[in-house]
Amino acid sequence: MAYTLEQLSDLEAIRDAAKRYCRGVDRLDEQLMKSAYWPDATDDHGVFVGNAMTFAEHCMVSHRRWRFTSHCIFNHSIELDDDGLHARGEIYNVTYLLHGEGDALDTWHGRYLDVYEKRAGEWRILERVCVHECTTSAPVSPMEIDALKFRQGSFDRPSSNRRLGP
Repeated sequence: MAYTLEQLSDLEAIRDAAKRYCRGVDRLDEQLMKSAYWPDATDDHGVFVGNAMTFAEHCMVSHRRWRFTSHCIFNHSIELDDDGLHARGEIYNVTYLLHGEGDALDTWHGRYLDVYEKRAGEWRILERVCVHECTTSAPVSPMEIDALKFRQGSFDRPSSNRRLGP
């Protein structure tokens, strides 16, 4: 399919919203996570179904039980509607969640099914459904490197309004 420049820009803006969601939840940056959604957006994450702003607030508390989380998204398929204001998407997601004590790593496999909307030139998520495929949990042990010489995952978590980079 040949895309117009505006459509290519729209696709990238939609992908950017998806990445803001991931970085916001992983870095415990509530405002960044909220910026991925419209204020009236909904999110169905199974354990939480409701307004996406409330879901973001919920995540800022519930995700503290893990030392770190890493939402990895890929295979992001997007279909733009003919009206130029709506789109639908499916994103494959693997998330790694290290327990607070660091003795077990949970791995989540699933997908995000999204409806996106463009308002005043900006794309955000209007509706999200999180689909669960499977989860695993496994004990972890440190690699045989001097890991303490590296900055630890808590270095920038939470990172509210922190710029990218060191």
